Amino acid sequence: MASLAPGQVVDGYTLEELLHRGGMATVWKVRRDDLAEAAIMKIPLLGDDPTAIVGFEVEQMILPLLRGPHVPRWIASGGFESQPYIVMETLQGESLRARLDGPPLSPAEVAQIGTRIAEALHELHQQQVIHHDLKPSNIMFRADGTAVLIDFGLARHDRLPDLLAEEFRLPMGTGPYISPEQVLHNRTDPRSDLFALGVILYYLATGNRPFGAPASVRGLRKRLFEAPVPPRAHLRDFPPWLQEVLLRCLEVDPERRYATAAQLAFDLTHPEAVALTERAQATRASSTWTRFKRLARRLAAHPTTLTTRQQLHRAPIVMAAVDLSQEWEPLADALRVAVRGVLHAAPEARLACVSILRTNRLAMDTPVDREGHHRHVQRLVQLQHWARPLGLSGGSVTFHVLEASDAAPAILDYARSNRVDHIVIGSRGASSLRRYVGSVSSQVVAEARCTVTVVKVVGDADARPAAAQSSA
Repeated sequence: MASLAPGQVVDGYTLEELLHRGGMATVWKVRRDDLAEAAIMKIPLLGDDPTAIVGFEVEQMILPLLRGPHVPRWIASGGFESQPYIVMETLQGESLRARLDGPPLSPAEVAQIGTRIAEALHELHQQQVIHHDLKPSNIMFRADGTAVLIDFGLARHDRLPDLLAEEFRLPMGTGPYISPEQVLHNRTDPRSDLFALGVILYYLATGNRPFGAPASVRGLRKRLFEAPVPPRAHLRDFPPWLQEVLLRCLEVDPERRYATAAQLAFDLTHPEAVALTERAQATRASSTWTRFKRLARRLAAHPTTLTTRQQLHRAPIVMAAVDLSQEWEPLADALRVAVRGVLHAAPEARLACVSILRTNRLAMDTPVDREGHHRHVQRLVQLQHWARPLGLSGGSVTFHVLEASDAAPAILDYARSNRVDHIVIGSRGASSLRRYVGSVSSQVVAEARCTVTVVKVVGDADARPAAAQSSA
């Protein structure tokens, strides 16, 4: 095909400026009469590399299916019968690559950047797509800070043919960020993207790449058994909670990583709730014996047979909204029964136990009660006591006391900001006041963007729980 130049028209789009020339494609600023503003046109370089052609076909299939603020808006595509291209919105913002000269960044900055990217990944995975080439140059930020994932040439959609897996047998991706399962040609696990995000955050936090920049398959295979040097070996005062998060993302075995990007985002926004293991305090690389065992486990592991959506369903974030303002044990017991049932159906779920400490709208509340007990701490202890019969480990349950004058808005805001998938909430029954102003549970059901299970106790004598469920 003829070389392109500014002023040339491709399928009605006028090429105005060459913005970028990469190894597989060029990116142009274009205009067309029916567009309110300039757009971006991506045109593949049709040379001797077949992966460029196949990757472009993959992106042409996947990008039009994607929705939401975390992906570029698709406008149009052109086929290979003339001039292949993809037209998408212009992203007004900078690439994460621009931050690579700044590391090490502060833990707060790393957590903030990581949360935004994890949110974008979670939304992508909810649309049944695994990116498989997450790296700083493929992450943009809008003016409001929203992370946008670009370049879906190596991506995989659960419901579309995986052309790359069908036609190539070498690991596909960018050396420093490829997950161990990608090295073994497994492209079906969304947790591969969490590994790549772990590599990015490790570099931002320490200024070092955890696995270097291998340029051969032999170099890539080292990550099947070698764990990264703990960040505390680079920076003596590195926060244990952040080291725990990063090393968990970089586990060789996907089963030992975070189950979903939403769970990773949760820990990045709640460092005080991160359950610390031996990873948090490590200061040196693992022993030869440990590396051998790690390699043996990885080679013996079977690739996941779950779809991306099934993996997300196994690992929801569940919120138990527990009202501890009054003593009513039958409802507390019924709420535990309902929560236990939800967790039984989702073996990798994270449970956030939340209680609202009501505050006055106008008057100043004192932090202690008449007996001198700190209200917030007392409520936290009560919440932990309520959850103890569930028998959950530290890494799968967290406790949060929110201070608010209105319980329902506080519950809804917590659920939205923490990407909660399922709210379980108790209802204390009918009263003339509740009928007049509306109950907390009814407001949560009406406004929540996720599934809500409302638990009531039918009759004081037999204390049988009754649950009503609503899905967003």
